[in-house]
Amino acid sequence: MQLGAVLLLLGLLTGLAVPMAALPRMALASHLEAILNGMLLIILGVIWTRLVLGPRQRIAAFWLVIYAAFANWTATLISAFTGAAAMMPLAGGGSAGAAPFELAVATLLLSLTLAILIGVGLVIYGLRPARA
Repeated sequence: MQLGAVLLLLGLLTGLAVPMAALPRMALASHLEAILNGMLLIILGVIWTRLVLGPRQRIAAFWLVIYAAFANWTATLISAFTGAAAMMPLAGGGSAGAAPFELAVATLLLSLTLAILIGVGLVIYGLRPARA
């Protein structure tokens, strides 16, 4: 929950930087990603004790969801200030940045997609009824 609150704060601070970004619409997306993912982490913290998961599954779910939440904010923030938005044409307005930034954003987006799908899948699995 603490990491969720940290991400929520980062999202609020990102909101202050929206007018300064090369891609203000992407900066707004970064602001919203951080706020929504911060709330997601807080909510997961509230239900965490109800999850029926083994120790390894619990650790995997925790780190996968944490990684995905922070990587999402980071990818959109990098994109907002460098113009590297080839993989996000709606928020990026068709902008493309320098190759190293595009690679960093693409790597973050692809890895966080896999991480959040597996992490949330584990959470869903962990919310099944416990065997008696």
